[in-house]
Amino acid sequence: MCGIAGAVSATRESNISEALVRQMCDPIIHRGPDDEGIFVQDGAGLGMRRLSIIDLSGGHQPVFNEDRSAWVVFNGEIYNFPELRPELESRGHRFYTKTDTEVIIHLYEEMGADCVQKLRGMFALAIYDKRKRKLILARDRLGKKPLHYARVKDNLYFASEIKSILAVAPELAEVNAQGLLEYLYYGYVPDPITAFTGIQKLPPGHLLEFERGEIQVRQYWDLPQYGTHSPKNEEECLEELEHRLLEATRIRLISDVPLGAFLSGGTDSSTVVALMARASSGPVKTFSIGFTKDDFNEAEYARVVARKFSTDHHEMILEPDVVTTVQHLASSLEEPFGDSSMLPTYYVSQMARQHVTVALSGDGGDEIFAGYDRYRIHSNRRFFEYVPEWARKFYRDRVFPLLPNGMQGRRFSYNVTLPWRERYVDGLSFVPQYERDGPLLSDDFRQVLRKSEDPQNALLRYFAEAPAHDPVSELIYVDTKTYLPADILTKVDRMSMLNSLEVRVPILDHQFVEWVTGLPVNWKLRGNSQKYILRKLAERVGVPREALDRQKQGFALPLKHWMREELRELLLILLEPRTLQRGYFDADGIRKLMNAHLYEGREVSGRIWRLLMFEMWHRSFLEKFTKPAGLPSLPLTVGSGRTARSPLKTAPVPVGE
Repeated sequence: MCGIAGAVSATRESNISEALVRQMCDPIIHRGPDDEGIFVQDGAGLGMRRLSIIDLSGGHQPVFNEDRSAWVVFNGEIYNFPELRPELESRGHRFYTKTDTEVIIHLYEEMGADCVQKLRGMFALAIYDKRKRKLILARDRLGKKPLHYARVKDNLYFASEIKSILAVAPELAEVNAQGLLEYLYYGYVPDPITAFTGIQKLPPGHLLEFERGEIQVRQYWDLPQYGTHSPKNEEECLEELEHRLLEATRIRLISDVPLGAFLSGGTDSSTVVALMARASSGPVKTFSIGFTKDDFNEAEYARVVARKFSTDHHEMILEPDVVTTVQHLASSLEEPFGDSSMLPTYYVSQMARQHVTVALSGDGGDEIFAGYDRYRIHSNRRFFEYVPEWARKFYRDRVFPLLPNGMQGRRFSYNVTLPWRERYVDGLSFVPQYERDGPLLSDDFRQVLRKSEDPQNALLRYFAEAPAHDPVSELIYVDTKTYLPADILTKVDRMSMLNSLEVRVPILDHQFVEWVTGLPVNWKLRGNSQKYILRKLAERVGVPREALDRQKQGFALPLKHWMREELRELLLILLEPRTLQRGYFDADGIRKLMNAHLYEGREVSGRIWRLLMFEMWHRSFLEKFTKPAGLPSLPLTVGSGRTARSPLKTAPVPVGE
């Protein structure tokens, strides 16, 4: 596990030097505190910061092939490298390390860029082929590891984190209005764009090839068709499910350093811990956190699971300095990020790192097994489709505007009249729902956004591409392409790597995901039972009923309490002239939202948190590269960067209508 960075020039006369590559690596030392490696030659530079996991003494990167004509830097883990290595040796390849990294460079010699098809694991990698003067970038299938890139004149820069690119190309700190708007909608910036116009994310399951000054990006993997194989009965399904998830867990126990697991006490993490206990020779180290607020303290469920599987359990009941933590995280995040569960993820990673270097997690179960409440709710609301579209449109256009703001059920009534795909996206979106009650965005920001793509397209285009014939599978596909990589996996990667901790995710093993994707939807959502077959597996492997029958929370946190107590003073920065004069928001709209929180007792903490993180990002990260200023003078441009996607056939409601 490490962080990678580098640059390749289209010409031999370039400014790429060892000093430049080191300058890119310095901001990501937290990703790899154990070692640094740099290769610079002939207009190309590859760099890495290493967190040593496998072959501690001999795994120095960059790694090269026999004649040093090809070099690789790599962030992640390849779990099937013990099987790939003998195959490559039988073809005459000579290895000089025991690492998984070296397998990649020899596979490249055999297969070219398509070598990624053979890799089973999580990865972001860069291969430089000296003979062809060609750079290949690749990101794993589901987006567990990040990879960014930017073209500046003749140079292509790449890095695990945006800050590495900005360190050598600060002129790229040109804020992308499209990215900011999509953040305000969803709380994250969906791939492939970023908050900066000139910097892109390489999407999950994609390759980039840079040769002769040309960039080509292509997809090498996608989720297969949903619902293609139906088990004969539940026992057959459970046997296959158990076998596949046990194998995905077992191969993730390969490590030359201490290893453990996050344990929230929920279905997903408890099942992973149960399978780890079966595959491990000694007690599994487990880590859980709790809070002093009883309604958010899940530590007791984790204790029950830990006792059941005799783990070496570590627990911390937190009374954290929330303000200091929020300020620290805001300064380290390169894009605004609105998922407040990054706080408990950061805390549990911090605690785990005191004992282990690698931790397994239960992430991914909700996305591939239909675990979110919104899947069930949306499925149950399909009967609104029987209302004629003309009647639903008449209600939105003529009746809804006459309803008083604050009327109970007002927002719900609008949402259910939308076409079902737009209804789902609207339910996830903050800005449209708020603006139906009054303005949130400023007139100046609206002027900029008139040139933008509708943010809902970022999700709606995946509906058009979904390899599915039932609505719930379409929803799962959309979330697996957007929310999973850009929110869940981004959160886990950033918070764990801030603590120099590697996190592995067995449920998102791509072979396991492909098999689960092929199951018909009734094995995932059956009536009101979410994650039906995964819960049955949890029972089968011995997860206690207390953990399975409780209300779902995950790594929950007492945000609503903190925002009325510890964070109250920090929230007031949203009302400061410095904030309001940036020009993004309507001042009265912000005051209205703050009044609802501070004086009316309404539960709007999630919305305010999103705005707080937006402003904290400006103050703690963006202003390192640009002067604090109002919207007219901010380096703000519009650029979606989504030209490679298929065109959208629907026309969602514009912002504010």
